[in-house]
Formats: sequence, structure tokens, C-alpha cells
Amino acid sequence: MKFKHVRNYGMLMVAVFLFRTLTFAQDAANLAKQLSNPIASLISVPFQNNTDYGIGELNGTRNTLNIQPVVPLSVSANLNLITRIVAPVVTQYNITGIDSKQSGLSDAVLSGFVSPKETKSGIVWGAGPVFLLPVGTDDYLTTKKFGVGPTAVVLKQNNGFTFGALLNQIWSVAGDKDRQDVNQLFYQPFVSYNWASGAGVTFVMEGTQYWDSNDSNIWISLPVSGVTAIGKQKVQLAFGPRMNVAAPDGGKADWGWRAAIVLLFPKKS
Repeated sequence: MKFKHVRNYGMLMVAVFLFRTLTFAQDAANLAKQLSNPIASLISVPFQNNTDYGIGELNGTRNTLNIQPVVPLSVSANLNLITRIVAPVVTQYNITGIDSKQSGLSDAVLSGFVSPKETKSGIVWGAGPVFLLPVGTDDYLTTKKFGVGPTAVVLKQNNGFTFGALLNQIWSVAGDKDRQDVNQLFYQPFVSYNWASGAGVTFVMEGTQYWDSNDSNIWISLPVSGVTAIGKQKVQLAFGPRMNVAAPDGGKADWGWRAAIVLLFPKKS
């Protein structure tokens, strides 16, 4: 009789374990899908670290930690406002001169996307304003210009795939008159695939076109990612190589890598 109770208890524990495993896998897959969408209605705090080597003639090194919280706000029954700020913390060596070093906060970019809550045919879009905030703490890390312009994103999700692109155009409208004006287009096409486990792989191009000087800065990254939990905190971890395809003023990097941790705060059902 006692053995029967032990056996039933063991079967119950196995059932509970399998249920929790299945539930977490479903949650992970759903979170991974939302994270492939830059304007998903999901509060997240990504810490994205980019380290690049062999920059320019001085063989410099640069580390950029992008802190970029995303906060969705409901503005009506049909629309969300997705706010995102990208605040880069930069440390660089041998970029501006031999044995030189700069470290500190670089200029931040604040975006606001108005997006429909309901999607049609799997197509998601959002548009709104973008602002360049001259908060850099070092003369080499700031434009000393306040800028503004439009931003937009469009994407489609189907069968684990996400195809899309994000754009913004910024013009400087105020700031230090002795510094060069800002007139630049940022474009970010991306393709990702997420498995049912929550693991994924992404191809992303990040380019900036500087119209006044007719220069481009283009990066290609290929991170792999996965959703897991650290204690009760759900996170996405990502890592992969990145390559500098083009850069202005002979500042092209030989190679680099990207690592990221994203803190996730899904809505409680």
C-alpha cells in the first residue's frame, strides 16, 4: 500500500515537472517572438554590448554598451505608443590618437512609435518622432547637437520567421554652432527565425548614411539567442559576431562581437 502511494506521488511529480517544462517552453517561444518585434507590447530592458577591434590606422578598440529600455503605453482602444531610448556608454582606445582614451556616455536617441494594437495578415507597423539628445560626457563622444526627425518600422511574422526594417532620419535643429550639423539616415533591415524552444538566430544590418559628407557606416551582425530564467527573472541571452562593412574617415574595424542580456517583464495574465 505504501509503495502504491509512493508510486502515485512520483507520477504526480513527473506530471507537474512536464507541465512546468511545457509551459515555460510556450512562454519562451512567445517571448522570443515578441522580442523579434521592436514595437511589441512588452516591457524589456536590453543591455547590448558591442566590442570592436582593429579600428582605423591606429588599430584602436571600442566597447559600446547600449542601454535601451522599451516601454509600451496604451494611448487608446486601438493604439499603443512604444517608447525606446538608446543610451550608449562608450570606452575607446587609440581612436583619436596614439595612446588616447575616451570613456563616458555618448549621445542618446529617443524614439516613439505609434502602432495599432491589432495586426492584419501578420504585418506590424509603427511610426512617430525620433530625437537626438546631446548628453555625451566627452567632446569626442557627442555631437553637441539636439536633433529631431521621423522614424518608422514595419515587419511581418509568420511560421517562426520575422522580416522587417527600422528607419529614422535625424536633422540637428539646435546646439553648438561650432560643431558640424547632423543630417543622417539610420536603417536597420533584419531577418530572424525562432524555434519553439525560444532559441533563435538573427541577421541584422545597421547602417548610418551621413548625407553632408556622403559617408556610410555599416555593420552586419549574426547573433544567436535563447530565452531562459535567472531565478524568477525571465531573460533573453544573445551572442554573435559582427562585421564592419563600411566606415567613414578610414575608421573601419577589422572585426567585433555582440553580447546582450534582455530583462523581460511580460504582462501578468
